[in-house]
This record gives sequence, structure tokens and C-alpha cells, in this order.
Amino acid sequence: MSIELWVYLVLGFCLLLLAGDALVKGAVNLSLRMGIPALIVSLTIVAFGTSAPELFISISAVMDDKSGIALGNVVGSNTANILLVLGLPALAAGLATSKCRPRKTYLFMIAGTALFMVLAFRGKFDGLAGAALLLTLLCFLADAFFEAKKHRRSYAGMATENPEELGGVDPDMSRMKMYAFLIFGLAGLPVGSELLVGSASIIAAQFGVSDAVIGLTLVAIGTSLPELATTLMAAIRKQADVALGNVIGSNMFNVLGIIGIASIVGTIPVDAKFLRLDLWVMLGASLLIIPFVFRERDMSRGFGFAFTLLYVIYICLVLG
Repeated sequence: MSIELWVYLVLGFCLLLLAGDALVKGAVNLSLRMGIPALIVSLTIVAFGTSAPELFISISAVMDDKSGIALGNVVGSNTANILLVLGLPALAAGLATSKCRPRKTYLFMIAGTALFMVLAFRGKFDGLAGAALLLTLLCFLADAFFEAKKHRRSYAGMATENPEELGGVDPDMSRMKMYAFLIFGLAGLPVGSELLVGSASIIAAQFGVSDAVIGLTLVAIGTSLPELATTLMAAIRKQADVALGNVIGSNMFNVLGIIGIASIVGTIPVDAKFLRLDLWVMLGASLLIIPFVFRERDMSRGFGFAFTLLYVIYICLVLG
């Protein structure tokens, strides 16, 4: 086993952390400059940027006739996004989710997840399923766009009245620097993820692990690292709205956009194992954050520990 693979693992991880931090800085400063809430920006720009690795991996897997990786990547990533990506930052620093208001977007995510599961029980994701998923995603993006315009009209100037409340935001940041953060973040995340996942997949394949298991575990965790890096930095900077919005938006992009595009590129058969366990775990994990979305509760370290433990148990079940 070449030492170069392990060097790529470390380089990929470091690039993910740096790019995640840059993307958070650029996104929240963009929201401040445009008078748009950080939550809206995290649900669109940040979520799309951190979902880029999943998109790249899924399309490549379908084209290489490795559909197990494509589907496992999305299902595993969505489960990891809730249990691991929210769990670890909450365990490390806690998340002040009681101040977030992503209720409408969360309902979009649950609706998208339900549609994804219904289509999965057809036994395959084909062009028809892809069109339905992408149409639903377009409806969400249109709603987010009109919400942002409404906010700018109704609350013009409010985002700059108390910039210190956003924590870590630099109201004096130049446009060039802000765009540089965004570009580096959006470009660095997929590159870092490809370095890490590519090398890790080769290592796993040498041990004879199946495509579905690789997709649900190694690739899913690897492609969730951008979300983890972004969410961890947001938690440290006390920007829970970016952290929660990033996860919810990313999960929507995964089930609607990534599988939608990938299933148009080529048909993705659904293994029976996904229908028995993995889809239900994904849905259950999504429902676990209801108290933090609707009941205005903070995600304490205790919740972070519980989420992380649940994810470890799930991984053990998959590997077992």
C-alpha cells in the first residue's frame, strides 16, 4: 500500500478545513453586504458548494457503472450530515439552534426526502425520477429567491446595524477579499474531497469492500467532510444559523439535485438493502432535529454526544 495514498488523505483533509472556513467567511459576509439573512445564504451558496463533492462522485460512479457508490454516497451523506456533521460540532462547542428559524426550509427537506424514498421504492432512479427531483429542487430555489427579495425590501439595512452579532463577520471586508473567500471555498471543497475520497476508496477496495458499503461509509463520510468543516467552523464562530442551514440545504441538494442529475446521466438501480435499512435510517435521522427546528432548543454537548453515538452504531450495523 503506497504511502502516497496516505499523503493524499492528509492533504485532502487540510484543504477541506481551509476551504470550509473560507466558504463560511465569504457566505456570511455576502449575506451582510446584500442585506440577506445568513440562513438564506447558507441554504443556497454554502449548501451547493459543500454538496459539490457528492455531485462529482455520484456522476462519476454512474458513468463507471458503480451505482451502489452513487446511491450510497447520497443516502450515507444525508445520514452523516445530521448525526455526524451536527453531532460533532455540537459535542465540541454546542450549537445555539434556538435562535434559528429554518422551519419552512426544513419542511422542504422532509418533503424532498419523502419524495426520494417513494421514487426509490420504484426500484430505480431513471430519467422520469430525475426530472421529478429536479423540478422539486427548482421550486425550493425559487421560494428561497423570493424570500431573499422580500427580506431585502422589508428589512433593508438591518443586517448592517449590529454586524457584531453575527460573530466573526468583518463589515469592512473588501469585495475582492469576500469573493476570493467564496471562490476558494467553492473550488477547494471538491478538490479536497476528491483527494481524500479517491485515495480512501483505493485503500478500501484493496480490502475487498463492496461498492454499496464504500458508498454508505467511506465515500459518504469523505464527501460529508466539507459540511463537517463548514459546520464546525460555523459552530466555533457561533453562527448556528449557517451550521443548521448548511446541513438542511445540503441534504436537499443531495436527494433532489445530485440524484436528480445523476439519474438523468444514467439509470440507478436501488438495492433491496437500501429499502430495508438505510433509507429509513436517513429519514429517522432527519426527524431527530425537529426539537431544534420547531421547539427552539439549543443543541447541547449532550445531544451532540447522542447524535455521534447513533452514527457510530449505524456504521457498525452497515459494516456488520
